[in-house]
Amino acid sequence: MAYTFKGGIHVEEHKHTSKCETVTVPTPPVVKISMNQSIGAPAAPVVKKGDSVKIGQLIGDVPESALGCPVHSSVSGTVTGIEETRVTDGSIHKVVVIESDGENAVHESVTPFTGNIAELSRDEIIRRIRAAGITGMGGAAFPTYAKIKSAVGKAEYLIVNCAECEPFITADHRLLLEDADSVIAGVKILLRATGAPQAYIAIEDNKADAAKKVQKKLRGVDFITVKMLKTKYPQGDERQLIFALTGRELAAGKLPADAGCVIFNAATCAAVYRAFAEGMPLVRRTLTVSGDCVKTPSNLSVPVGTTASYLIEQCGGLTKTPEKLIAGGPMMGQAQWDPDMPTKKSTSSLLLLSADYSKKPATPAVCIRCGRCVKNCPMRLMPAYIASFVQKDDMENAEKYGAMSCVECGSCSYNCPGKVEIVQYIRVAKNHIRTEAARMKAAREASENK
Repeated sequence: MAYTFKGGIHVEEHKHTSKCETVTVPTPPVVKISMNQSIGAPAAPVVKKGDSVKIGQLIGDVPESALGCPVHSSVSGTVTGIEETRVTDGSIHKVVVIESDGENAVHESVTPFTGNIAELSRDEIIRRIRAAGITGMGGAAFPTYAKIKSAVGKAEYLIVNCAECEPFITADHRLLLEDADSVIAGVKILLRATGAPQAYIAIEDNKADAAKKVQKKLRGVDFITVKMLKTKYPQGDERQLIFALTGRELAAGKLPADAGCVIFNAATCAAVYRAFAEGMPLVRRTLTVSGDCVKTPSNLSVPVGTTASYLIEQCGGLTKTPEKLIAGGPMMGQAQWDPDMPTKKSTSSLLLLSADYSKKPATPAVCIRCGRCVKNCPMRLMPAYIASFVQKDDMENAEKYGAMSCVECGSCSYNCPGKVEIVQYIRVAKNHIRTEAARMKAAREASENK
C-alpha cells in the first residue's frame, strides 16, 4: 500500500541524475559563506579579514537566547573579506569570503564523540546539535535543535522526509542508496533527543531501490519503519506527510508537534550522525546540478558557500544559454540572477533551464473557471478566488479565503490552463497580510506605551 494525501498533482519528474553516484568536487578556490544559514537571527562574524581558518572552525555565532544557528568554515584558508551579497532567496546577507589554501586542514575543535550516546541527556544532545550548526536541509532551514525542543513531550512519530517530490532533484535518493547507515544512525539519535517512540522513513514509490536498501539495513529494528508513499507532488510538504502517514490534519499556524509528529529531512539526519561520529559541523552537503543546459548533470558533494559558477564548471559547463538559474526545485525554488551566487546549507539543487521549460503564453493569462486549482490544492483552498481578490486589491477577502494557509507548492499555477500565476498573487496577499499585522501590532504597542 502506498500512502498519499488528498489533492496534489503529477509533474514530469526529470530525475535524470537518479543513477548518478555522488561526486566530491575538488576544493573550490574561494567560498562565500552566508551568515544567514537558517530561519531566525543571522550569525555575527567572529573572524575578520586576514584571519586564517580551518574546516569546522566557528566563523559566525548566534546568541544562545536567539533562534538561529552557528556557522563554520567549509574550507581551510584565509578570510579575504566580509561582504554584503545577495544570496539564494534574494535578500542581502553578510558573507565571509575565504580563499582556500588547498590543504583541507581540519580545526582542532572537530573531535568525535567517543562516549555512549545512550548515556547523554536530552539537553546534551541538543547542545551538540546546535553547536554543529545543523539546520533543516530540505529547504526550510529551520534550526534542528529548535525543532527537537518543539517536539519534546509531544511527538509520537518521528518522520524522515525522503519524498524528494520536486522534479530534477535526486540528492536524497543518492544519499539513501550510498549512505543509508548515516541516515539511520542519525534517526536513532533524534529519537532519543525527541523522545518519540516510533520513526517512519517516508520514501516515494519511484525510489523503490532506495526503500529496499533501507529496509535491508533495518532488519531487526522494529521502532524504525519504511513507509512507501505514492509519487505525487507536493508529497514532501509536512502537512501532506502527516496526513498520509497518520491521517491527522495540521491546522494553519500549527507546528507538526501539535499533531504528534516531528519531521526531519534525510540529509539532516545524516548531518546529526556526523556531528557525533566525526565531530564535524554542517559544512558541506550533497546537491543536484541539472537542467537541459548542463553538459553533465550530476549529484555533487560540495562545501557550503561554493558558488554556482564553480559547480557548473565541475559539470562540464553549459551546452546552451540558460534562461533561468534556479536554486532549489522548479516548483518552489528561487530564480537567481548571479552565477556567483553561493550555495547554502539548505541548497538542494541548482537547475539551469532553457526557454523550452518556461515558454510564456502568447495570449493574456485568464481564469476560465475550470476548477483544477481547487481540485489539486493539497490545502483544500480555492486558489483562483484568492488570486481574483488580490487582483482587485481586496486583501480582506483574500485572507478570509485562506491565503495564509497556502503552502506555495505551485500545483495551482502548474495546472492552470489559463496560465494565471496564482501562487504569485497569493504571495502578494501573504506579504500584505503580514505587513499589515506588523503595522497594527506596532501601533498597538505604541498606544499602550503612551
